[in-house]
Amino acid sequence: MATKDWSRWDEMKYRRRLETFGPDDGPIIASGPNGEYDSVCQPGELTDKGRETTLALGERLRHLYVEQLGFMPKLISDADMIYLRATPMPRALESLQQTFWGMYPAHARTADFPASTIITRTPADETLYPNDGNCRRFAQLSRAFAQRTADRWNETKEMEYLNKLISKWMPPNSRGVAVDSHPRLSGIMDTINSTLAHGPETRLPSEFYDDKGRDIIDRIGVEEWFSGYNESVEYRSLGIGGLVGDIVTRMAGSVEQNGNDGVLEVGGENGKLGRGRGVLASLGAFDGEKWPPYTSHIAVELFRKTRSTGPKISPVEASGSVQVRQADTDTKPKTWWSGLFGKAKDFADSGSSKPSGIGRRPAERLTDQEKKSLEGYYVRLRYNDKIMTVPGCRPGGKHFQDDESFCTLEAFKSITDKYTPVNWKQACGSNLDKPAFPVSLEPSGLD
Repeated sequence: MATKDWSRWDEMKYRRRLETFGPDDGPIIASGPNGEYDSVCQPGELTDKGRETTLALGERLRHLYVEQLGFMPKLISDADMIYLRATPMPRALESLQQTFWGMYPAHARTADFPASTIITRTPADETLYPNDGNCRRFAQLSRAFAQRTADRWNETKEMEYLNKLISKWMPPNSRGVAVDSHPRLSGIMDTINSTLAHGPETRLPSEFYDDKGRDIIDRIGVEEWFSGYNESVEYRSLGIGGLVGDIVTRMAGSVEQNGNDGVLEVGGENGKLGRGRGVLASLGAFDGEKWPPYTSHIAVELFRKTRSTGPKISPVEASGSVQVRQADTDTKPKTWWSGLFGKAKDFADSGSSKPSGIGRRPAERLTDQEKKSLEGYYVRLRYNDKIMTVPGCRPGGKHFQDDESFCTLEAFKSITDKYTPVNWKQACGSNLDKPAFPVSLEPSGLD
């Protein structure tokens, strides 16, 4: 805030430069490989390349949902019809900003477009990512599965190959390359992928880019980070269940039009107030996939069967890991926006508390009428523009006609209900004296 006029927001523009230790411990300004002082990133921040690719993601989403399919407006005067949420990490906030600006660039926003509302949470409440720092039980589980991966791979021919390839560049007194070495094998993989994305100035010795070596590292990394989602209900519930529950609640809210679709959080009308890849693995849709590349995205799309004759369905809502992108659900496109958001505004203006709904109630506890309200709605997953299929949606009656990728909303909800936590914080402090691994395999993505 750079003004005493509290009725409006202003900002101070500035250039940031990073200071570090010089040769004699005196302060010097950090510089890039060519002596650049500006736009130098700290570890973990979004680079210019990251901004470029996330902007391109937004442009692709605009092409699909706005220009090609026409399910979102071409011009917007505010962002209250889109639920935007990110973690408070700077790179996550910048990624969301770039994606949104790519989807709605300057020419697609009115001149009086206000500041967008971005929802964030404190680290203790964050469920957009597997929160092992604030969930003790999940930390136990993730460490156990990581250790199991280390026990499986550290003494193998594959690890021996990696050590012959790159161990000479490990820190002094290091035991060499291992799943749990310092740096960890997954950290080495991150460095390799980062250098591949940012040009020759950042490249490591050529051995790090050996095809066989990278394939081994990729395979081990996927097992270390994602096997728990495939094998354990508790792992799914604590790691990603909160986010998946939020997504299903948004979709059910769009069906019920009761305000649970996120419009109340972003402000209803004109700002007046009234979660990665673990998602796919938890749904059994990540089998055989490699480590996710940078700017990977998941779209969770909600469709409904059209009222017109013939076997057609049209999108209602497409929600990614951060954005919820509303789309047309009626045979009269211009009337849906006012219908949906008018009802949400009426709810907010009534002074009522947060609306209740069927989103977080298990499918078996729904009434026949509530189950009937879900009929004609279908869910589809897209991962980096590739259509994915949930195993539990393959049986007859659980998908749209002959297309198994269009899962019925009822079946999708029933699958996710099994690992949506009732009380995430309470579950994070439970079972601390229990074994980390389930007695028997608990496959993901099944009803």
